[in-house]
Amino acid sequence: MSLHVAGIGTALPEHTLGWEEAAELHATFCLVDAKRARTLRALYRRSGVRTRRSVVLRSSDGPLEDRQDFYPRAEHEDDPGPSTSARMAAYEEHAPALALRAARSALERAATPSAAVTHLVTVSCTGFVAPGVEMALLDGLGLPPSVERTHVGFMGCHGALNGLRVARSFVEADAAAVPLVCAVELCSLHFAYGWDPEMLVANALFADGAAALVGCSSERAPWGRPTSASWRVAASGTVRMSDSAEAMSWRVGDHGFRMTLSADVPERIEAELRPWLCAWLSERGLAPTDIATWAVHPGGPRILTSVESALGLAPEANETARAILAERGNMSSPTILFILERLRAAGAELPCVALAFGPGLAVEATLFL
Repeated sequence: MSLHVAGIGTALPEHTLGWEEAAELHATFCLVDAKRARTLRALYRRSGVRTRRSVVLRSSDGPLEDRQDFYPRAEHEDDPGPSTSARMAAYEEHAPALALRAARSALERAATPSAAVTHLVTVSCTGFVAPGVEMALLDGLGLPPSVERTHVGFMGCHGALNGLRVARSFVEADAAAVPLVCAVELCSLHFAYGWDPEMLVANALFADGAAALVGCSSERAPWGRPTSASWRVAASGTVRMSDSAEAMSWRVGDHGFRMTLSADVPERIEAELRPWLCAWLSERGLAPTDIATWAVHPGGPRILTSVESALGLAPEANETARAILAERGNMSSPTILFILERLRAAGAELPCVALAFGPGLAVEATLFL
């Protein structure tokens, strides 16, 4: 039995920041000199992110320093910015509402009543609070109090694919199960002050967003909606790349969560992705050349080109991923659902393979048929 995708919904914060504005704002409140400001501008330009949304913004126009007050101008070169407790307070304030908007959209697109939901899977790696997002969804959506809750936490950019694996297991165990998966990330709450090269890259790439997916058994929709028009999750797989424990990490610091991202991650992907993926697809009677559509998480431009190199794909294979990166930024776990939503809406052909990479360095793959 497979997990049938009945509907996907997304949500974004209200206000937008362009890449030039983001680079200027970064330079302004981190007290960088003119030379470093030029370096920041080049880094943001090459990030592939043209616009991004953030919960810390109060408006989309006007003087930059008046558009937000969460990040004050650094008082000295070693000023680390807001404390982690302040960032978690902002997460508690903003994450539930964003997740609720995405979940409502998913339920509407799936024509699914809240009362039909049997399982709730939440995904997030950018904040901790209890009671948390899942309780806000229970209350805001009017879900039955008996809904079974599972949280997929701190798994990074591939978290939504882990959430789909959990949802699929519920449907496999019970054909009447209707899981709702909701991923929400407020990456902009972890902006890093200072001049740490790895965190500079994260600052240039990450943004905020939420996405949700309603699933059910591929055999029937318990609330009576036909299921023939949507995709189904046929398989999922994972592999940890060799000697890669510190290639990508995500740790809680005193002034936000800290990411490490080794410069050799793209080379690792090029060297190790294809052998594993070919073997995984072969077990299902497929080869990379049989895959009509790819949904690759855009961790950054080099991640996309490394996947293309590893699998022999044309750049057009990642056209949707690049568009989402440019328009929305890297929103961590919800990003792959944004890509899948756009591909499904465009009538993309199946089979489709979704790929995402996270701390470990681990690869997650999901096959849609």
